[in-house]
Amino acid sequence: MTDLRHPDGGDPPPVINFSEYQHVPQRYYGRIFSSVIILALLALLVNAFAHGKIEWRFVGQFLTAKAILFGLGNTIVMSILAMLLGVIFGVIIAVMRMSHNPVLRAVAVGYTWIFRGTPLILQLLLWFNLALIFPVMGIPGLFSFQTVDIMTPFMAALLGLSINQGAYTSEVVRAGLLSVDLGQYEAAKTIGMTRLHALRRIILPQAMRVIIPPIGNEFISMVKTTSLASMIQYSELLYNAQTIYFANARVMELLFVAGIWYLVAVTLLSLGQNRLERFYGRGTQRRDR
Repeated sequence: MTDLRHPDGGDPPPVINFSEYQHVPQRYYGRIFSSVIILALLALLVNAFAHGKIEWRFVGQFLTAKAILFGLGNTIVMSILAMLLGVIFGVIIAVMRMSHNPVLRAVAVGYTWIFRGTPLILQLLLWFNLALIFPVMGIPGLFSFQTVDIMTPFMAALLGLSINQGAYTSEVVRAGLLSVDLGQYEAAKTIGMTRLHALRRIILPQAMRVIIPPIGNEFISMVKTTSLASMIQYSELLYNAQTIYFANARVMELLFVAGIWYLVAVTLLSLGQNRLERFYGRGTQRRDR
């Protein structure tokens, strides 16, 4: 028989019967109060828009208007082209920044400093008005052209957005390259690979896991950033919406139309980004337990 007495010879500790106690769940009064306040504010906001001076039938009418869809197409095309060129510029500048050549490093640092340090809208205006500084461009004796004929709103927007994006992308790519273990560089060197060959075959594929998520975010941001091109008369989504409401005075309705299409584009791109991240993150993703 087991001896239940205390080791020092005293009586055994009393047995607690937990069935006699009632379980009382903890009250989260702060959460309940904040939730009620937030829901009340949301209800007031929805009611204000639903019964305000907004003609929602015009939103539905112009949602598929030809000018709006044309502007949406221009926005997507500009986003893809500007991001593609921005990635190319970013990779080149990142490699130059990591070069042992001091001239290449200085050029890369200066590029990043200038285009990250000045507002994008200022850069767009400078490109659009480039003819004021260089009326004629070309190679003397071979060919020349009027700058105003070449620097259209499309070309100015493409140059401004892509070159500016290249400055930000270069830092993302450089961070990805630095994340690869130094031994990978040394191993590639020992088997006779050149620096560029090692970057293309070994380093960049490993760095993609670090590069892809921020690049995806930059692409999504680019879709919205193209709206700044409306300042130089590029016929994108917001510019066309403004053109319509200047004629019919349905300002809020057309702004809602543009906002809806931006949300649709960003949502679809976010889904694609998630799939791309899972593809490059195979074998390293953590599972929720």
